[in-house]
Amino acid sequence: MTLKVAIIGYGYWGPKLARNIQNSNNFDIKFIIDTSINNLNKAKKNFPLCQFYKDYRKLNSKKVDLVVISTPTKTHFKMANHFLNKKNVLIEKPLALKLNDVVKLEKLSLRKKKKLFVDYPFIFSGSIKYLKDIINQKKYGKLLEIESFREQAPIRNDADVVWDLGVHDISILRYLLNTNPKKIKSVKYNTIKTKKKDTAYINLEYKNNIKVFIKNSWISPLKIRLIKFKFQKAIIICDENEPIYKLKVFTKKKLSSIYKLDLPEIDLSEPLFNLINYVSKSIETNKNKIFEKKFNIDVTKVLERI
Repeated sequence: MTLKVAIIGYGYWGPKLARNIQNSNNFDIKFIIDTSINNLNKAKKNFPLCQFYKDYRKLNSKKVDLVVISTPTKTHFKMANHFLNKKNVLIEKPLALKLNDVVKLEKLSLRKKKKLFVDYPFIFSGSIKYLKDIINQKKYGKLLEIESFREQAPIRNDADVVWDLGVHDISILRYLLNTNPKKIKSVKYNTIKTKKKDTAYINLEYKNNIKVFIKNSWISPLKIRLIKFKFQKAIIICDENEPIYKLKVFTKKKLSSIYKLDLPEIDLSEPLFNLINYVSKSIETNKNKIFEKKFNIDVTKVLERI
């Protein structure tokens, strides 16, 4: 079954979504909408057979199976609320900037029997899937602590750095640990003169005394996507910027100071492509296992508390 797709927003992230949707055999991009003529002209070069609009409301009468929303965060609720009455929706993170709006969208999705997906790409990466299996199997004993460093990204005016970068960390933690933190402490500030807070230090405590430290910052000369997991019997470094060896597993004997390095084989498919395939399968089977159990609500609850 080939699903017909409309993409709203072809600025920074929209082209990446469009490329992965195009590379999937399960979708056919029919419509691209953007308020910018320049963005539409770029889209026309890559998708000449599509229909193009400046106003998303013109899609109302069109036959579309999935609407993909990649627009500024402040527009998310209005657009998702508009389309969930009749269409399945995939929306760029974060889903919305208010918990009440997220709850409304989740209820609308259930009431209208339409699927609502949020683009948290890293929970679909091979490295995070491997780590989830390791945690569930307790291969290296109890998980003790996690440190995450996520730095460098375009500065935004519609959401601060936690809602932009930190949402990746919070969604990964919710996916891996299946719960929200018991305690939250954070500091947010401006390193330079930006409209929204550009740097954040976050301390979280989860059940079983799992401690988490997160640093998010737009201001960095290097793009950093690094997470360290400390277990009783191993330390695992996850670096999504690495092209091949994204995971490094360090183990050592009890009284030794020398670590042994293992490089596990993982799925190296682009996380965004894995997400697109998940969306296709969910629509086809009418099952949305990851997002149907208040996942988006839980993520937003933590973001609001930070």
